[in-house]
Amino acid sequence: MTRQEILDLYFIEARHKLIDVAAFLDRAARAEGVDDFRMKAFHQAMEELSKDEPHAAKRVLLAFSDPTQEPIPTATTQGACGAWPGAK
Repeated sequence: MTRQEILDLYFIEARHKLIDVAAFLDRAARAEGVDDFRMKAFHQAMEELSKDEPHAAKRVLLAFSDPTQEPIPTATTQGACGAWPGAK
């Protein structure tokens, strides 16, 4: 596909998602309390998007991912939280 074809097909969808992210950030900024590891990972992912480098999707995914190599012996929760909380 050409760049023009990609823009024609996907621009409106991507625009919608970006506006949704902006609304999320606005809500979080207005709310009381402090950021936790998820918001820090989210901001890191946003920084990755602002770079003019290849493989943006991979870099964004890695911003949320656990970088450790060794498996943990047992799960500490019953569900995913969407971001790595860091070393405990």
